[in-house]
Amino acid sequence: MNPIDRLPPVDPATWTETQRSCAEEIIAGPRGALISPFVPLLRSPELCTHAQRMGEYLRYRSAIGLRLSELAILVTASHWDQQVEWSIHVPIALREGIDQSVVDAIAERRTPVFTRTDEQIVYAVSQQSLQDRRVDDATWAAACAQLGEQGVVDLTGIVGYYTMLSIVMNGAQTPPPPQCTQRLPARC
Repeated sequence: MNPIDRLPPVDPATWTETQRSCAEEIIAGPRGALISPFVPLLRSPELCTHAQRMGEYLRYRSAIGLRLSELAILVTASHWDQQVEWSIHVPIALREGIDQSVVDAIAERRTPVFTRTDEQIVYAVSQQSLQDRRVDDATWAAACAQLGEQGVVDLTGIVGYYTMLSIVMNGAQTPPPPQCTQRLPARC
């Protein structure tokens, strides 16, 4: 049984001026549409506007690049059992060069075997941030050496941003877009 979407799309004919302005900004940007994460957030248009601007930077222009950003997004989506983010970002991660075996391991909540050091570091920072709520000194130092301080700040920003989106969509029970077929397996 699928849960009921608690905050489904709002009819554009009923949008307030601030909702319309926010939605138009999202549609005019690189996303090109009012996509799933912003459907529940549109109920708070100022939050939605700020969130989408932060997300636009973190997703498309972060200091760590798209491949590593997508890896961090998948780790975060898996941690929060967030089907929308998982279903949207798996195809992007694969296209950007994240190996299918890494995606499968993250989906199955196993530690992946990495062939790239930068991916191993992004995974470790993301996992520790989510699981332990802090990053140990050795991992932090390795991340700064590999990604630079701006890269580490952007990486932790990605984990935080996608955590916020995950909590909002999990609460709203936002369903994945029908055209996205990737799903996280149910936890026992």
